[in-house]
Amino acid sequence: MIVVYEDNHIIIVSKSSGEIVQADKTGDKPLPEMVKEYIKKKYQKPGDVFLGVVHRLDRPVEGLVIFARTSKALTRLNDMFRKEEIKKTYWAIVQNRPPQEEGELVNWLAHNERQNKSFIRKGEGRGAKKAILKYKMISATEHYTLLEVRLLTGRHHQIRCQLSGIGCPIKGDLKYGAKRSNPNGGISLLARHVEFIHPVSKKLISVDAPLPKDNLWRDIAP
Repeated sequence: MIVVYEDNHIIIVSKSSGEIVQADKTGDKPLPEMVKEYIKKKYQKPGDVFLGVVHRLDRPVEGLVIFARTSKALTRLNDMFRKEEIKKTYWAIVQNRPPQEEGELVNWLAHNERQNKSFIRKGEGRGAKKAILKYKMISATEHYTLLEVRLLTGRHHQIRCQLSGIGCPIKGDLKYGAKRSNPNGGISLLARHVEFIHPVSKKLISVDAPLPKDNLWRDIAP
């Protein structure tokens, strides 16, 4: 992980592919524990360190995760996420070019827990929920296209499922139709940018994640 912003109330880190935000059956150390250790060491804090988790990123995804360092910030950030007052922008390297250079995708997605996968349905039956995102093409190479994606809803595997649905699976995402895996086991989806009004100081926070360290990202990113 890389710390990209911190103050007394919040800390924003950029996580690597493979790092988990929530503990799972693998027993791997979750990201909140790493952040707590960082705070404890840097500020020489005795005892337990408070850290509130306000949102998550899938294990194979890289990029920005916001944590609260105080209960006041946690309550307000949770409310801001619920009201969609935190703007998140993703970058995705996909196979193929989308049918249009920019557009809005509206689908009904159903989550299959056993497969840990989402599927596009024709309507809202069978537990399907409406999913909306906007995308635009940033650049392209011979084989891949870089898209900027903005979520208007927050559904399970939404970006991965909806982009696959238009014939543009994310590079490395075997679960949603990619041709081959990435060397690091991750997928080429980056939580690139977050922007919001600080829950306590009320100043504008605008942060970018560093690009992943591989040649394709360097070649395709503007």
